[in-house]
Amino acid sequence: MKLRYLYLSGLGLAIITAVLGILTVCSKIGSDSPKAVVIKLFGAMEKNRTQDIPLLVDLPALMKIRDQDYALQTDKPRIFYAPEDILRDLTGDGLTKQRWFAMQRIVGNTDVAGDTAFVEVSFIDKSTNTQYYNKFGLRKLHGRWKIYSFKTISPSK
Repeated sequence: MKLRYLYLSGLGLAIITAVLGILTVCSKIGSDSPKAVVIKLFGAMEKNRTQDIPLLVDLPALMKIRDQDYALQTDKPRIFYAPEDILRDLTGDGLTKQRWFAMQRIVGNTDVAGDTAFVEVSFIDKSTNTQYYNKFGLRKLHGRWKIYSFKTISPSK
């Protein structure tokens, strides 16, 4: 009887530990910091994981931006009419991916105010000695941080 009790107690403890572990992992999905979301975006872009980008980027919000182009080094802003256009731009041979990955990327400080955050991202073109200073805007949507803006603050030499 004691052996059976110990076995059931051990089994119960193992089940409780497993459930708590699963709950911990599930609670961390989407609870990444704004900086971690930016870093994950670069990883998804590098690996052309188009399925991951909508989890990190607010595509409808980016489609509404008409006055600036986040590809850097552009004179005239491009307009995106479908989320798929943005996904193609951020992966594969997309212009933004090509330009961002041709430069050194530095992810800097984060400012968080409630459900809004800004993450400093600098792109450094070593051939022209130009730094493009950006603040990626993020906001919490359904408990997850998502990038809604790639605003370039200033290119400087």
